[in-house]
Amino acid sequence: MLADRRAVRMSLLRWTVHLVTARDCVALRPVVQDVLERRLLGQFRRQLAGLDLAEVAGAGRALLEDGPLSPSRLGDALRERWPERERLPLALAVTARVPTVQPPPRGLWRTSGAALQTPADRWLGRDFDPADGSAPDAAVLRYLAAFGPASAGDVAVWSGLTGLRAVMDRLRPGLRVYRDEKGTALYDVPGAPFPGPGTTAPPRFPPQYDNIALSHADRARIVPRDLRAGQPLPGSGSNLLHDGFVHGLWRIRSARDAAVLHVHPHAPLDAGARKALAAEGERLLGFAAPEAAAREVRFTG
Repeated sequence: MLADRRAVRMSLLRWTVHLVTARDCVALRPVVQDVLERRLLGQFRRQLAGLDLAEVAGAGRALLEDGPLSPSRLGDALRERWPERERLPLALAVTARVPTVQPPPRGLWRTSGAALQTPADRWLGRDFDPADGSAPDAAVLRYLAAFGPASAGDVAVWSGLTGLRAVMDRLRPGLRVYRDEKGTALYDVPGAPFPGPGTTAPPRFPPQYDNIALSHADRARIVPRDLRAGQPLPGSGSNLLHDGFVHGLWRIRSARDAAVLHVHPHAPLDAGARKALAAEGERLLGFAAPEAAAREVRFTG
């Protein structure tokens, strides 16, 4: 899909790199424009002080028209015009204002390449329209369909957007609304599945930085409150899920014709949990290392 330009890698939610369909690239990038510019200035306000950022973005766009560039190469080229400035803030000022994607081979399965940047509209052959007033609404509904019931604060953590209470109030008549133990309003889309409290959540091995671990303001929804102090939190590794909660980390190591899934629980697991995780781990290895002659799930602790 990356090679066929049906999917792209680009900076989106929270100003981090996401893999999205071409359609979502065009739909979501204008929605987070303010997020990107706000975070750019939050990190590099001093380095960019006094610059006309529109002028910098225009100069950077012209440079990228000649071919993809890495942030360092783009920054070096911009310093020919602004020699007193640092290259990284200059480059990021461009990519915060100009929608760009990372073209292949970056991100391809079992291979990769440098994180070059190229204008998204040229890569996809599509124009980007400025976000209208309804654009955040569509993004919020997409979020709720995946992660609801959720609060306005949860949506803000996931997206980086501000002013979401007004969006939630506008959408509220068409949503299901609940209250958590603290009285906070939790929103969900109509007809979404709502499993009972006794429903068993299957074991899962989501990848590092998966949105499931980064999409709620209250991490206790997925991180056990009794997680031992000092343990890595979501986003610091590939988190394994047991009964719907982060319960450890995992990593696959391959050598020659063998692949081993290393499972590092944060706390001891009973025999049933280990058996279920091992079965799911074998399924994961079958997907991630189908050519390996030997595959093993190995527990640590």
